[in-house]
Amino acid sequence: MRDILIVANLTLGGDHLWDEVRNRLDGGDVRFHVLVPASHDPLGGSWTEAQAVAEARERLEVFLARLAELGATADGEVGDIRTVDAVLDAVRARDYDEIILSTLPQGASRWLRMDLPSRVQRAVGDVAVTHVVGRSAAGEPSAST
Repeated sequence: MRDILIVANLTLGGDHLWDEVRNRLDGGDVRFHVLVPASHDPLGGSWTEAQAVAEARERLEVFLARLAELGATADGEVGDIRTVDAVLDAVRARDYDEIILSTLPQGASRWLRMDLPSRVQRAVGDVAVTHVVGRSAAGEPSAST
């Protein structure tokens, strides 16, 4: 069974990510672990850490329920606000065959401004990192990932 780590926040649930999930499911036995870093949407006004965690948890639960509807084996967690640290925590806990990293498009994505795909690839070494670009889960562009 292949183990795949999905890393997303505001793009979690976007069509681009569902396409990747379906492709992996079509490829045979796969198990997903979904990591949602507890970062906030800067356009959302003032926020607290508890709000960021609650919003991330809500997105995670909706995504996991939809994965279950597809018959996928999956679990997930809300991770550290520092995305690279969150990924490293997940990789220390379990071996993965691939990491799917979902970001907003260039210009809208804080994760791309910090070169997250390259930073994650350097941090995880031999694990394949697939970077997919989408929109927010609601289908609207946002200023964060």
